[in-house]
Amino acid sequence: MKIHHIGSMNVNPYQRQFAKTERLAAGKTKGDQVEISKEAKELQEAASWEWARQAKLEELRQQIETGAYQVDPRAVAKRMIDYYRNQR
Repeated sequence: MKIHHIGSMNVNPYQRQFAKTERLAAGKTKGDQVEISKEAKELQEAASWEWARQAKLEELRQQIETGAYQVDPRAVAKRMIDYYRNQR
């Protein structure tokens, strides 16, 4: 039986396969791509609405603290009547 010295020839089949896959991967390199779902976009919009709501609440809070907030009783009564009429 004859034994060949593969180690002395610096031939490693695993290294060659690894190098080949690296070359193929380098040739097909794509940039990363991100897609945002419709639901995520709606959540982002809801967050901006929340910010606007908080700003309005803070403005009302300041008006109440300074005593500048005035309630129009006729407008409140009209909105209540309209609400209950549309419930039926």
